[in-house]
Amino acid sequence: MNQQLTPHRGVLILVLGILSFVVCPLCGVASWVMGNSDMEQMDAGSMDPEGRGLTQAGKICGMISLALTVLSILAFIAMMVLSIGFGAVAAN
Repeated sequence: MNQQLTPHRGVLILVLGILSFVVCPLCGVASWVMGNSDMEQMDAGSMDPEGRGLTQAGKICGMISLALTVLSILAFIAMMVLSIGFGAVAAN
């Protein structure tokens, strides 16, 4: 019963999660999706569970980065709407 386990991608997922803060928020999507997939495989027993901590950390970094990106976009839109509104009021 010597089952061959798929190697974990914890380091890659963590690197993508960190890059999502520094370089490109789309790396956060990749780390989140890959992290979910790997965690499911680890729970099923088909992937090496050694990288569980790295995988969770990368997945969480990606999630936080995406949340901050969405909040930043919403704040930018709110500032634009407010500035247009105040500009219209000041013009009258």
